[in-house]
Amino acid sequence: MAKEPKKLIANNKKVYHDYFLLEKYEAGISLAGTEVKSLRMGKGSIKESFIRIENGEIILYGMHITPYEKGNIFNKDPLRPKKLLLHKKEIEKLSSKMKEKGFTIVPVEVYFRGSLVKVEIALAKGKKLYDKRADIAKKDQKREAQRDFKIRNLG
Repeated sequence: MAKEPKKLIANNKKVYHDYFLLEKYEAGISLAGTEVKSLRMGKGSIKESFIRIENGEIILYGMHITPYEKGNIFNKDPLRPKKLLLHKKEIEKLSSKMKEKGFTIVPVEVYFRGSLVKVEIALAKGKKLYDKRADIAKKDQKREAQRDFKIRNLG
């Protein structure tokens, strides 16, 4: 059975700059109805969000979901912690890795898969300053090569 295409809601591009992403997981997210409606309108952000493991549960902090305009009393706090849904073995594996020095779990993107809201999380290791500089230099080199190729073929 083929996976349904995903409709991107929010992504965190800064993660690729700040971390080496080692393993990626797809997690469900526990939301209220008005939060889902707000996400359908594309009003969500994971720019400043982070993940912690507490009491065998994975909790996403700092994800901002703008309150739904027609939600009145059913709206939840935009920055409330949200529980992520993963299998117990995956949580235990992530928990054991997090105890090692330098590892963390970061949210990469939020998207719809069918009618369900999913979060792609990654086990990550922080980059040092020289790693970031090397990535920037590599990106600049690639951009220059594409520019030269374009000029050579069009000119």
